[in-house]
Amino acid sequence: MTGPPTIALLGGGFSDDPDTLLDDYVLERAGRPRPKVCFLPTASGDAPGYIEAFHTALAPRACEKSHLELFRRTVTDLRSFVLSQDIVYVGGGNTANMLAVWRVHGLDAILREAYEAGVVLCGISAGACCWFESAYSDSFGPPVPLTDGLGLLPGSLCPHYDSEPERRPGYRAAVNARALPGGWAVDDGAAGLFADGRLVDVVTRTPGATLRRVDIGEDGSVEEVAQAARTLGRQRRAPGQPARRQLR
Repeated sequence: MTGPPTIALLGGGFSDDPDTLLDDYVLERAGRPRPKVCFLPTASGDAPGYIEAFHTALAPRACEKSHLELFRRTVTDLRSFVLSQDIVYVGGGNTANMLAVWRVHGLDAILREAYEAGVVLCGISAGACCWFESAYSDSFGPPVPLTDGLGLLPGSLCPHYDSEPERRPGYRAAVNARALPGGWAVDDGAAGLFADGRLVDVVTRTPGATLRRVDIGEDGSVEEVAQAARTLGRQRRAPGQPARRQLR
């Protein structure tokens, strides 16, 4: 593997969107004509339908697909398997449960090694929250601070910032109360790319969707700064086709 440690935060993808614009963006980050991409569905309890949706959506794409189940584990050498990938794609579901299962299997340390080796890490919802020190998570019911993330990226993350009414005021209140450190909020339809721990690119498939920096300003109040995002392409939802909601 080559390249800096890279993480992509997704506000959509194969399970949410009627196109694969955000997924294609991630595949391109591997810098290979046919990257190996492994789906981690741990947060959903390794839901069979979620795994099938991943393989179906990426079937037309130029990549080598696999998935890693931990509830029905068949891979003995996790380290060799994960380090052989170009991309590890983490799905949505319950962030707290996922982190606990990863730690029991030692996958947390393996993912850190993969990150440092140049494997592109990415994910949606729980799969985006996990890379930070903390997150605004609904793992326990209504969203609350979760403070035991992997810490590959500093600060906190809030997913579904523009689509779930309780997210924005709740996250801002948690940052204001210092229950969470400042961090990033991800709108549905947007994606952010971090290299060496720094945000280097923001893209969107939905006009107006972006990443937002949420932090305590110099005057002691919460500040929110929307990042400039470049548009990947038009939405391609068929007439009458509803948006699909994501497990988290």
